[in-house]
Amino acid sequence: MKTLVLATRNKDKITELKLMLDGLHLDIRTLDHFPAIGELVEDADTLEGNALRKAREVHRVTQLPSLADDSGLEVGYLVGAPGVRSSRYAGPNATYADNCKELLRNMLGVPARRRGARFRCVLAFVGPDTTEKLAEGSIEGKILEEPRGKNGFGYDPVFVPKGQQQTFAEMAQTLKNALSHRARALEHMREFLQQYFQTQ
Repeated sequence: MKTLVLATRNKDKITELKLMLDGLHLDIRTLDHFPAIGELVEDADTLEGNALRKAREVHRVTQLPSLADDSGLEVGYLVGAPGVRSSRYAGPNATYADNCKELLRNMLGVPARRRGARFRCVLAFVGPDTTEKLAEGSIEGKILEEPRGKNGFGYDPVFVPKGQQQTFAEMAQTLKNALSHRARALEHMREFLQQYFQTQ
């Protein structure tokens, strides 16, 4: 069985990615299997830059194929913020709840017609012989005035995808995985991964 390292310790992302990678018959490991790897730096100006940087570093240390994710919520009214700073929007040690609270504070009083937003995810794969691959997925939606739902993570309680009535945090995991930005990015990456590991 071929090994793939997910370049994250975020248990929520790990759960989603493992479900989405099911069927590829891979031995999936995470940074929890490599305690010598410290905190990965995310100081690029773009999601693509952060994802590539993380995947390259994990591959450099482990010498194993690595897959990294960087995701962001882009709100039109806030000119694309929080964007690449989504995970630390309310500060360097912000919780999911802190970030949602900060977003809603900055959107206070904004009418429904101006609350459009999109989730965007970039996946970066780095393997031996300088093999690199990027894949992107996004989903349009809107920001609510208050959180709803207990599932999911990040900004899921305040984001309703276009064409849906529920927030990501109100949805069953299977429905979210069929719609989400991460699922759409992995849909583009999946065929590449399948072909890559078949030839190794």
